[in-house]
Amino acid sequence: MTAIHHVDVAGYPPPHSPYSHAVIANGFVFVSGQIPVKPGGGPTEIAGATMAEQTRQCLRNVEIILKAAGSSLDRVVKITVLLARPELYQEMNAAYAEFFPGKKPARAMARFGADIPAVLVAIDAVAVV
Repeated sequence: MTAIHHVDVAGYPPPHSPYSHAVIANGFVFVSGQIPVKPGGGPTEIAGATMAEQTRQCLRNVEIILKAAGSSLDRVVKITVLLARPELYQEMNAAYAEFFPGKKPARAMARFGADIPAVLVAIDAVAVV
């Protein structure tokens, strides 16, 4: 039987819905979709007004959660980017590239279906622990 571990992240806003920030199973960490919340702030306190700022904050949040799970951005194998405004793809892509300067993880993109005021992007990830 596979052990499943739910990741707690000290100082990170608690989930505002019924989900875990990350779950570890079979040597992988699965990070839930992260919106650009500000660590130390409330669960819906958004950091950044532009797509680039929000993309950077989402990826910083993914990085914080990965570290708490014993992993890192350079161990990411798959990312999904959800865009509330797909026409801002170029701005997201430029900011995203800052976090993956070497080999890139597999990636999918889709339109963000949730209507969360001021949120332009959400990012989830799967990484090796």
